[in-house]
Amino acid sequence: MSTRDRPQSRALPWEAGAAGTGSRARRPSPAGYGPAGPATADPLRAAHAHCQSLQDALVALRDHGLEQVAQWGRHLSATLPVGGRLLAAGNGGSAAQAQHLTAELVGRYQRERSAYSAIALHADTSAVTAIGNDYGFEELYARQVAAHGRPGDVLMLMSTSGRSPNLLAAAEIGRDAGLSVWAMTGPRPNPLAFRAEEALCIGSGSTATVQEAHLVALHLLCETFDHEIGVLGGAASVDGVVRRIRPHEG
Repeated sequence: MSTRDRPQSRALPWEAGAAGTGSRARRPSPAGYGPAGPATADPLRAAHAHCQSLQDALVALRDHGLEQVAQWGRHLSATLPVGGRLLAAGNGGSAAQAQHLTAELVGRYQRERSAYSAIALHADTSAVTAIGNDYGFEELYARQVAAHGRPGDVLMLMSTSGRSPNLLAAAEIGRDAGLSVWAMTGPRPNPLAFRAEEALCIGSGSTATVQEAHLVALHLLCETFDHEIGVLGGAASVDGVVRRIRPHEG
C-alpha cells in the first residue's frame, strides 16, 4: 500500500478551504470536482478517520508492542548469522508485507551488512501453483515449511484476520518441525495468535490500519536486528556459544 511523494506545489484533497496563496487556493472548483465540490466531504472525513485509526494503532504499538518487536529482532540477530533461516508467509497484502521483510534481510535495511537467509513462501510461483493444484490452497505454505524449515529457524506468519487456513496449517507444521513460530495479526482473539508461540496483534477493525501498523513493526524489527548485529561486532551468541559472523563481502 505504498504511495508516491507528491510535489509540494500540488494541494492535497483534504487541504480544501485552508488559507493559501496562489491561484490554485483561490479558484473555485466545479461542483463535485476538487476541493470545493460537495463530493469531497465524505472522502475528507474518511481521510481523517483513516489517519486517526492509524494514529491510535501506532500509539498502542508504541505503548504495548515495542518490547515484543525488539525481542524478535534480537532473536533473529542471534539466529540468522549462524546459519538460521527466516520463512515468512501471508495472503494478499500480508504476502507483500512478508516479502518486504525478507527483502530487508537478504538485502539490507539501512546499514551495510551481510546478507541473511530469508524466504517469502508465496514468491515461488511454480511451487505455489503446483502445491495449490495438487494438494489444495490450505497446504500452500505448510508443505513449503516442511521442505525448507529446520529446527531453530523462524517462521513469521502475517494475517489481518488471523484466520487463514493455510497459515494455521503452516503454524502447526512449523511448531512440529521445531521452528519458532511468530505471528502478526489483527485483533485478539484469533486462531493464528493462539497457534503461534508469540504474536503481535494490532487491535484495529480496519484491515488497512492493521497492514500499515505491521509495516511499521517490520521496520522496527529490522532496526533492532541491524543494531544488534552492529553491537555484536561480528559475533553472535546462540545458547551461550559465541560464533563469528561472516564479514560483508561487498
